[in-house]
Amino acid sequence: MAYGQPDGSSGWRARYKRPDGTWGSKAGFSSEKAAEEWGAEQEALIRRNMWIDPRDAETPFGEFAEEWYEAVAPRLELNTQVKYRSYLDNHLLPRWRAWPMIGIFNGYVEIERWLSWLHDEEYAESSIASIFATFSTILNAGVRAKIIPANPCYGVRVTGGEFENERLVATPVQVLRAAMRLYESEMGLSGFTLCLLDFYTGGRWSELVGQERHEYDEEERAITVRYPLKEVNGKLLKAGTEVSHDRPMSRPDVGHVTPRRTKGKRGRTKTPAGTRPIVLPPSIAVFYETLLDSHRGSFVFTSPDGTLLRRSNFRQRFWRPAWDGRKPDQPSARDHVPAILPWITFHEGRHTHATWMVEDGVPQVARRARLGQKMKGIARVYDHVTSVMKAQLISGLEARWRGSLLALRDDELATIIGWFPHLRATVADLRALPSERAIAIAFDLARHARSPASRSRTGLLTCVLRWWTILGLNQ
Repeated sequence: MAYGQPDGSSGWRARYKRPDGTWGSKAGFSSEKAAEEWGAEQEALIRRNMWIDPRDAETPFGEFAEEWYEAVAPRLELNTQVKYRSYLDNHLLPRWRAWPMIGIFNGYVEIERWLSWLHDEEYAESSIASIFATFSTILNAGVRAKIIPANPCYGVRVTGGEFENERLVATPVQVLRAAMRLYESEMGLSGFTLCLLDFYTGGRWSELVGQERHEYDEEERAITVRYPLKEVNGKLLKAGTEVSHDRPMSRPDVGHVTPRRTKGKRGRTKTPAGTRPIVLPPSIAVFYETLLDSHRGSFVFTSPDGTLLRRSNFRQRFWRPAWDGRKPDQPSARDHVPAILPWITFHEGRHTHATWMVEDGVPQVARRARLGQKMKGIARVYDHVTSVMKAQLISGLEARWRGSLLALRDDELATIIGWFPHLRATVADLRALPSERAIAIAFDLARHARSPASRSRTGLLTCVLRWWTILGLNQ
């Protein structure tokens, strides 16, 4: 039972029993009653399992953060480990290392001041939010460890309220023209096919460039996303194993027959929903199979010298020139190449794919399955993808591809037929349909129109070409 005792300096000291049976004390009370009441309050908190040991509360942030990181790191993906380590070393520890945890709990103003400093340093909004989220995660761990009573980060406004840039959405003919420019670059067929798969599958960069030939289902004409190719600290890893950049080889125990459920998760997709097959539209599958037949390497997509693709290198050398053009504002320049859709990113191919599916009326459950995302709420239990939904999705994408062919100029069409002679018959069949070329051109224009009539023409084209494909009128 708590009690008060003289502390030898005309004051009183509170004495109370800790959970481990030892006695705690605190000096500085003006009367025996005040000391006794404070000690009784501590024992009441202990009985309700709400007590914070003052000795633990003085733990330095740096000490607790390192202990926390050591505990959670073994079960994190390598890229997450690297991210946390970078944030600790470069942002959190330099600022908060010596602060006691209870000091941070009582330091709301200091937290706000630190956030303002990050904004003044002109870090990107997304970077500030990610750094702060890691800081909050560590403090949440401090709450669960009963070092601080609550997380002081709750309710703190992180972003500066800036407007986010709207995501770009490409049209099918823009995608085809960019793919043709990649074909004409050093990337050749590999760049052409990778661009098409970006927009016609919605796969992430790591999911597409990590494809190996044994992961292709020839019967279903589908790629299998199971182990993305991840770039961590300059190293390329697949299934948790480093892959040589110069001489890429498949890991021997990956990809042939993988159990549906495995104990290890190292190197797998971000979530279980991300592990999935992605069926290719028939016309796109032809290019993918042609690429497979063009070389004997394990990885499907490689650089011109046969090495694995790296995101930043591909973006600067090939992707940006294909979409941004060359000297687009100087039409009279000798090396002028007009822009197609400036500043569109590889990831916005995923946004474009999702938008196309919405326009084609594909149900949400099929869209999420295609993108490797799980449904939310009760729909996760009761909504399922059917063969009808799959046929609707693929036929819509096939219709867009065929429409993009007819939206090309005659010289562009002649060029692509020269590269891929099998397209000659496809184009001839398309042109044989009454007014088909006019509808295809209207498709591309209607995508940028705002009038209800234009949106109606978009729906008309999708409907006409979808049923044309389903009914096999192209045979």
